[in-house]
Parts: sequence; structure tokens; C-alpha cells
Amino acid sequence: MNNRRIVIKVGSNVLTRSDGKLDVTRMSAIVDQIACLRRQGYEVILVSSGAVASGRGELRIDHSLDSVEQRQLFSAVGQVKLVGLYYDLFREFGIHVGQVLTMKENFQPGEQYENQRACMEVMLENGVLPIVNENDTVSVTELMFTDNDELSGLMAEMVQASTLVLLSNIDGVYTAHPDAPDAQLIRSVAPDRDLSEYIRPERSAFGRGGMHSKYQTASRMQRAGIRVMIANGERDNILIDLMERPKDVPHTEFIPVCN
Repeated sequence: MNNRRIVIKVGSNVLTRSDGKLDVTRMSAIVDQIACLRRQGYEVILVSSGAVASGRGELRIDHSLDSVEQRQLFSAVGQVKLVGLYYDLFREFGIHVGQVLTMKENFQPGEQYENQRACMEVMLENGVLPIVNENDTVSVTELMFTDNDELSGLMAEMVQASTLVLLSNIDGVYTAHPDAPDAQLIRSVAPDRDLSEYIRPERSAFGRGGMHSKYQTASRMQRAGIRVMIANGERDNILIDLMERPKDVPHTEFIPVCN
């Protein structure tokens, strides 16, 4: 396991505005922080949602499309815009980026898995920052990841990262609805602690995920020996604070099993 290698997953609710369009200011802030982490010697893999939401905000369709057609169309259009923005933002720091569109079957043992792992390694070895997303134009129904939380966990295992950061639009796992007056943020989760009584299955507004999927991924990574931090991507300097002074920033951390 590489202690300086981290996977950062950014959810659609972090990257999009209330109208569904990409929040370029937020993207720029996240890029600034990732550039800072790289200067500190971290190897970063970015798993970014937002393609479907971006495409939906870009196109206005005047006829009916089923759910699969919508996902294919919006992701095809939105992924171009999403990666184009990342390219321009990271270029300001002299950071080369590479797009990795993947599918669930690529994480099954075999040649595709080894090819993908080798691709990730050669990118990292040559200073290229991988930007990963699901290939939504091809992945439909049973071929799909549950969401990008699941994808980011599988990627963290593949590249033997020490830490997985899941950025959402809330600070972490609470004992009740975050807006409830008695809600308390759960700061640390031991390997044997069950939080299922606090987790509801709702999905996020713009993506397929939610806290339930984050908890499922975090618990699985915890058992695999990978630290998981769920935090609010809308907070200023959140990534730097998580790496440098985690006790000072609200988040939920899943303590990994010692292997």
C-alpha cells in the first residue's frame, strides 16, 4: 500500500449548481487543492462525477427519451465539457491529466483488470493525474456500478491507495438528519462499528449515490485496510485540511483494519 497515494471522489452535488450546470468556481477550488497536494508529494487519482448533470444542463431536448437514452446522450455530451474544464484548470499548474472511462467488468480478475491497473500505474509514474468516471455511454443496467462511490472504492483497491476521500455536500455521517437539532456528526468509525441505523437509502439530487452508498463503500474499504474520509466538498480548503489537520475539520473517518 502506498501511503502517499490517495483517491478523491467528487460527487455531482459538489460539482453542480442548483440549476444542474457545472459549478466552475467549485471545480477550480478543488483543482487548486489537488495541485497543492501534488506539490506536497501526494499521488492523486480523481474520480469525478458530473458528466450526466453537465450534459443535462447543456442540452434542451424537445422529445421524449427513456432513462438509458438520456444517460447515454447526456453523459456523452457532458463528459467532453467536464474533462475539458479539468484540462484547462490543471494546465494552469502545469499538470497533465488523462481521462479514464471504465466499466464494472474491468474490475473482474483477468486481462482487462491487469491492463487497467497497468494504465493507472504508468500514468502515475509519469506524473499524469488520472480523471476517472464510469463509461455511461456503454454501461447500462447490470453493467453499471452502483454509483461512483463504488467505483472509487474499487479504484482505491486497484492502485493500493492508503486513503479514499469521498466528497459530498454534507460533513459526514450524522446520528439523525443533518438539519435535526439533535443531530451529531460521527467523527470516527471503528472497524467493528455498525452505523446502519443512521443511514437512509436516499439518493443525491443530481447523482445516483447518497450516504447509503458511501457507507457501503467505506465499510468495504475499511475491511480492506484503506482509510476512508467522508467530508463536505463545499468547505473551503477541505482537501488540504483533511490531509494536514483532520482534527480541525468536520468529517467522518473510517479507521481501517490493520493488515
